[in-house]
Amino acid sequence: MNTPEIKTARLVLRRFQSGDAEALYALLRDEEVNTFLPWFPLQSLEEARAHLRENYLKSYEKPSGFRYAVCLKAENVPIGYVALGGGAPFDLGYGLGKAHWHRGIITEACKAVLEQIRLSGLPYVTATHDRNNPRSGSVMKAIGMRYRYSYEELWQPKNQTVTFRLYQLNLDGREDRVYRGYCENHPVHFIENGL
Repeated sequence: MNTPEIKTARLVLRRFQSGDAEALYALLRDEEVNTFLPWFPLQSLEEARAHLRENYLKSYEKPSGFRYAVCLKAENVPIGYVALGGGAPFDLGYGLGKAHWHRGIITEACKAVLEQIRLSGLPYVTATHDRNNPRSGSVMKAIGMRYRYSYEELWQPKNQTVTFRLYQLNLDGREDRVYRGYCENHPVHFIENGL
Protein backbone atom coordinates (compact mmCIF):
# COMPACT_ATOMS: atom_id res chain seq x y z
CA MET A 1 0.00 0.00 0.00
CA ASN A 2 1.26 3.46 -0.90
CA THR A 3 1.24 5.10 2.51
CA PRO A 4 4.81 5.75 3.64
CA GLU A 5 5.15 8.03 6.67
CA ILE A 6 5.75 11.68 5.79
CA LYS A 7 7.10 14.45 8.01
CA THR A 8 6.67 18.16 7.36
CA ALA A 9 7.66 21.21 9.40
CA ARG A 10 4.77 20.71 11.83
CA LEU A 11 3.22 17.36 11.00
CA VAL A 12 3.58 13.61 10.92
CA LEU A 13 1.43 11.98 8.25
CA ARG A 14 1.10 8.27 8.93
CA ARG A 15 -1.18 5.30 8.55
CA PHE A 16 -4.10 5.12 10.91
CA GLN A 17 -3.68 2.48 13.62
CA SER A 18 -6.26 0.52 15.58
CA GLY A 19 -5.54 2.68 18.64
CA ASP A 20 -6.69 5.83 16.80
CA ALA A 21 -10.42 5.17 17.24
CA GLU A 22 -10.91 7.72 20.04
CA ALA A 23 -9.16 10.47 18.09
CA LEU A 24 -11.17 9.63 14.97
CA TYR A 25 -14.37 9.66 17.04
CA ALA A 26 -13.53 13.12 18.41
CA LEU A 27 -13.07 14.36 14.84
CA LEU A 28 -16.05 12.72 13.16
CA ARG A 29 -18.67 13.23 15.86
CA ASP A 30 -18.33 17.02 15.66
CA GLU A 31 -21.37 18.32 13.78
CA GLU A 32 -19.61 21.44 12.49
CA VAL A 33 -16.65 19.46 11.16
CA ASN A 34 -19.08 16.96 9.67
CA THR A 35 -21.25 19.49 7.82
CA PHE A 36 -19.47 18.95 4.49
CA LEU A 37 -18.25 15.38 5.00
CA PRO A 38 -19.94 12.48 3.16
CA TRP A 39 -21.38 10.79 6.24
CA PHE A 40 -23.43 11.63 9.31
CA PRO A 41 -21.67 12.49 12.59
CA LEU A 42 -20.57 9.36 14.41
CA GLN A 43 -22.65 8.53 17.46
CA SER A 44 -20.41 6.17 19.40
CA LEU A 45 -16.88 4.94 19.85
CA GLU A 46 -18.00 1.62 18.37
CA GLU A 47 -19.06 3.42 15.19
CA ALA A 48 -15.65 5.08 15.11
CA ARG A 49 -13.93 1.69 15.42
CA ALA A 50 -16.01 0.35 12.52
CA HIS A 51 -15.30 3.47 10.42
CA LEU A 52 -11.58 3.17 11.16
CA ARG A 53 -11.57 -0.52 10.22
CA GLU A 54 -13.62 -0.19 7.01
CA ASN A 55 -12.28 3.10 5.66
CA TYR A 56 -8.65 3.00 6.74
CA LEU A 57 -7.23 -0.23 8.15
CA LYS A 58 -8.68 -2.46 5.40
CA SER A 59 -7.55 0.00 2.71
CA TYR A 60 -3.91 -0.57 3.64
CA GLU A 61 -4.25 -4.12 2.31
CA LYS A 62 -5.01 -2.82 -1.19
CA PRO A 63 -2.30 -1.97 -3.73
CA SER A 64 -3.39 1.60 -4.43
CA GLY A 65 -4.69 4.70 -2.73
CA PHE A 66 -3.32 6.91 0.00
CA ARG A 67 -4.94 7.31 3.43
CA TYR A 68 -3.14 9.38 6.03
CA ALA A 69 -3.75 10.37 9.62
CA VAL A 70 -2.68 14.00 10.07
CA CYS A 71 -0.87 14.42 13.39
CA LEU A 72 1.01 17.27 15.03
CA LYS A 73 4.64 16.20 15.52
CA ALA A 74 4.57 16.92 19.25
CA GLU A 75 1.62 14.59 19.90
CA ASN A 76 1.37 12.04 17.04
CA VAL A 77 -2.41 11.83 17.61
CA PRO A 78 -4.72 12.21 14.59
CA ILE A 79 -6.32 15.64 14.32
CA GLY A 80 -7.43 15.11 10.73
CA TYR A 81 -6.96 13.03 7.62
CA VAL A 82 -5.98 13.22 3.96
CA ALA A 83 -7.17 10.41 1.69
CA LEU A 84 -7.00 9.64 -2.01
CA GLY A 85 -9.29 7.09 -3.63
CA GLY A 86 -7.61 4.17 -5.34
CA GLY A 87 -9.18 4.61 -8.80
CA ALA A 88 -10.49 7.24 -11.19
CA PRO A 89 -11.33 10.02 -10.49
CA PHE A 90 -8.45 9.81 -7.93
CA ASP A 91 -10.44 12.02 -5.58
CA LEU A 92 -8.54 13.79 -2.81
CA GLY A 93 -10.46 14.31 0.42
CA TYR A 94 -9.54 15.79 3.78
CA GLY A 95 -10.92 16.75 7.15
CA LEU A 96 -9.52 18.56 10.18
CA GLY A 97 -10.59 19.07 13.78
CA LYS A 98 -12.12 22.49 14.47
CA ALA A 99 -9.45 23.45 17.02
CA HIS A 100 -6.88 23.41 14.21
CA TRP A 101 -8.76 25.32 11.51
CA HIS A 102 -7.29 28.42 9.83
CA ARG A 103 -3.65 27.53 10.50
CA GLY A 104 -2.69 26.06 7.11
CA ILE A 105 -2.38 22.55 8.53
CA ILE A 106 -4.50 20.75 5.94
CA THR A 107 -2.80 22.68 3.11
CA GLU A 108 0.60 21.62 4.46
CA ALA A 109 -0.58 18.01 4.75
CA CYS A 110 -2.10 17.91 1.25
CA LYS A 111 1.04 19.35 -0.36
CA ALA A 112 3.15 16.64 1.25
CA VAL A 113 0.75 13.87 0.23
CA LEU A 114 0.62 15.22 -3.33
CA GLU A 115 4.40 14.80 -3.57
CA GLN A 116 4.00 11.11 -2.66
CA ILE A 117 1.21 10.76 -5.21
CA ARG A 118 3.38 12.39 -7.87
CA LEU A 119 6.17 9.89 -7.12
CA SER A 120 3.72 7.01 -7.51
CA GLY A 121 3.12 7.94 -11.15
CA LEU A 122 -0.58 8.83 -11.00
CA PRO A 123 -1.37 11.17 -13.90
CA TYR A 124 -3.82 13.45 -12.05
CA VAL A 125 -5.92 13.98 -8.94
CA THR A 126 -9.31 15.61 -8.51
CA ALA A 127 -11.10 17.09 -5.52
CA THR A 128 -14.60 18.43 -5.03
CA HIS A 129 -16.13 20.78 -2.54
CA ASP A 130 -19.65 21.94 -1.76
CA ARG A 131 -20.14 25.45 -3.16
CA ASN A 132 -21.23 26.46 0.37
CA ASN A 133 -17.79 25.50 1.70
CA PRO A 134 -15.43 27.90 -0.11
CA ARG A 135 -12.63 27.41 2.43
CA SER A 136 -12.19 23.88 1.09
CA GLY A 137 -11.88 25.36 -2.38
CA SER A 138 -9.19 27.70 -1.04
CA VAL A 139 -7.18 24.66 0.05
CA MET A 140 -7.53 23.18 -3.44
CA LYS A 141 -6.23 26.40 -5.00
CA ALA A 142 -3.39 26.64 -2.47
CA ILE A 143 -2.12 23.18 -3.42
CA GLY A 144 -2.09 24.03 -7.12
CA MET A 145 -5.40 22.58 -8.28
CA ARG A 146 -7.48 24.35 -10.94
CA TYR A 147 -11.25 24.72 -11.07
CA ARG A 148 -12.77 22.80 -14.00
CA TYR A 149 -16.58 22.76 -13.60
CA SER A 150 -19.51 22.50 -11.19
CA TYR A 151 -22.28 19.92 -11.03
CA GLU A 152 -25.35 19.09 -8.97
CA GLU A 153 -25.66 15.78 -7.16
CA LEU A 154 -28.27 14.28 -4.85
CA TRP A 155 -25.74 13.52 -2.14
CA GLN A 156 -26.16 10.31 -0.20
CA PRO A 157 -26.55 9.29 2.55
CA LYS A 158 -27.50 12.84 3.55
CA ASN A 159 -30.14 12.98 0.78
CA GLN A 160 -29.57 16.62 -0.13
CA THR A 161 -28.91 18.29 -3.45
CA VAL A 162 -25.42 19.78 -3.46
CA THR A 163 -23.61 21.87 -6.05
CA PHE A 164 -20.05 20.60 -6.12
CA ARG A 165 -17.07 22.34 -7.66
CA LEU A 166 -14.50 20.04 -9.25
CA TYR A 167 -10.82 20.95 -9.09
CA GLN A 168 -8.05 19.00 -10.80
CA LEU A 169 -4.27 18.84 -10.73
CA ASN A 170 -2.55 17.11 -13.65
CA LEU A 171 0.65 15.63 -12.32
CA ASP A 172 2.02 14.57 -15.71
CA GLY A 173 2.00 18.03 -17.32
CA ARG A 174 -1.03 17.37 -19.57
CA GLU A 175 -2.95 20.54 -18.82
CA ASP A 176 -5.65 19.71 -21.38
CA ARG A 177 -6.93 16.71 -19.39
CA VAL A 178 -10.23 17.23 -17.58
CA TYR A 179 -11.94 14.40 -15.71
CA ARG A 180 -15.46 14.33 -17.21
CA GLY A 181 -17.03 11.54 -15.15
CA TYR A 182 -19.15 13.82 -12.98
CA CYS A 183 -20.48 15.64 -16.07
CA GLU A 184 -21.39 12.31 -17.61
CA ASN A 185 -23.16 11.08 -14.47
CA HIS A 186 -24.94 14.28 -13.46
CA PRO A 187 -27.08 16.10 -16.06
CA VAL A 188 -26.83 19.49 -14.35
CA HIS A 189 -23.27 20.72 -14.83
CA PHE A 190 -21.84 24.10 -15.75
CA ILE A 191 -18.83 26.39 -15.47
CA GLU A 192 -18.90 29.20 -12.91
CA ASN A 193 -17.07 32.40 -13.82
CA GLY A 194 -14.48 34.00 -11.59
CA LEU A 195 -13.09 30.84 -10.05
